[in-house]
Amino acid sequence: MKKSINVDNTFSGMRIDRFLRRYFDSIPQSLIERNLRNGKIKLNNRKIKSSTKVKNNDLIELFNFDIKKSVIVKKEKFKPSNTIIKENEDFIIENNDNFIVLNKQAGISVQGGTKSKKNLIDIFSNSEIFKDDKPYSVHRLDKETSGVFLIAKNRPTAQLLTSLFRLRKVYKTYIAICHGEININEKGILKNNLTRYEERKKIIENAETHYEILDKNTNSTFVQLKPITGRKHQLRKQLFDIGHSIIGDKKYNSLKEQKNNKNLMLHSYEIKFKIKDNKYTFRATPPDYFRNMLKSKRLNF
Repeated sequence: MKKSINVDNTFSGMRIDRFLRRYFDSIPQSLIERNLRNGKIKLNNRKIKSSTKVKNNDLIELFNFDIKKSVIVKKEKFKPSNTIIKENEDFIIENNDNFIVLNKQAGISVQGGTKSKKNLIDIFSNSEIFKDDKPYSVHRLDKETSGVFLIAKNRPTAQLLTSLFRLRKVYKTYIAICHGEININEKGILKNNLTRYEERKKIIENAETHYEILDKNTNSTFVQLKPITGRKHQLRKQLFDIGHSIIGDKKYNSLKEQKNNKNLMLHSYEIKFKIKDNKYTFRATPPDYFRNMLKSKRLNF
């Protein structure tokens, strides 16, 4: 059995593994990786890696395996209760014909995976809001991070928003509370190289973030962050690299006291983008624990 997919210009420049996850609606990454290694997924009749980027009019061919059957076997969907559905519906900021915007709560993943079952896509798949539609994830937000998050209601909108994110035409603003007093310019750019590993291969990527110190004292700093690039854990890594990890970050820190802070003090505060002649700006109120931390650290918002 063979399936052929032609790539259109909307997805030009996207990694093939990300393209396939969107095309097949959350196909497991492990399944993609395995079949790329086995040569069962080819691009323009060539064996390629998951990091290979597709272009307009590229031909993707899938050989001898049933994608839908594999996804059903591999992925155990989270079945949310009515209470959980209602709780998340209450955090919706905007609900229109093409997408919803919500103030995502910390502790909930965007999509299900091997380490997390409770996720927004499965929650809203069971919501009355999507009874005639299907939720599409169009960007990332860490499980531990709260704040503004978009979910598309149909494939054309999902493709459009995904393209805007990829072209860096969506402008995001985060706020964070960090350990210690950051003694650098009040405004500036954090620019460095970040390292990650993919299939045991070391990958170094440039990262750039515009920052502004909103308030600080000898104990802590309240900072605004506007990422230009979109690397994994970019803001958390960059603040850790300058010696001022985000309070509550259990992964990127050098302080034993971090373990006592239950919540990550990183919040996606604002998102801006434009569709045709319509300009959109959405803001999400920081959670109580974030505002309480500001108060306890004597920082002003």
